Amino acid sequence: MLREPEARDRTTFIELLASPEVHTYLGGPRPRDELECETHEVPERWPGSFVVELGGAMIGQTLLRRAVGHRRPAAVGKADLGYLFLPKAWGRGYAAEACAAALDWFDGVLPGEPVVLTTRTANIASMRLAAKLGFTEVERFLAWDAEQWLGLRPPAM
Repeated sequence: MLREPEARDRTTFIELLASPEVHTYLGGPRPRDELECETHEVPERWPGSFVVELGGAMIGQTLLRRAVGHRRPAAVGKADLGYLFLPKAWGRGYAAEACAAALDWFDGVLPGEPVVLTTRTANIASMRLAAKLGFTEVERFLAWDAEQWLGLRPPAM
């Protein structure tokens, strides 16, 4: 189930951002004590930010936001799909299901808009998910000391 963030999700948001496993391909985790100080009681809400809930508990997050300040010209101004899931939820299809639902929501709110996704090429699971969701490669580039992949999902018609 996708829903807005609530106060009860704060601990899981901190866990996601502090997890070395979750941030293997995202530049490393943030310090937990820093996150405890910076994370609001109710995590920030905005259209396109969804908590992924399973059995009454948060297992991840999907994000759709404008790629403002993106380093790649092909992504500028387009919606950017991101997601984070707790390691215990990996390999069960939850990311595919949640991202597909978020993209369906996006298509209903902004029909005809393309979406981009960036991931490290070393993140094989993320590369597979991008293909499953209909993203095709636009380019590969070096950033953050690693090869990155930029994919585009054409507008739904």
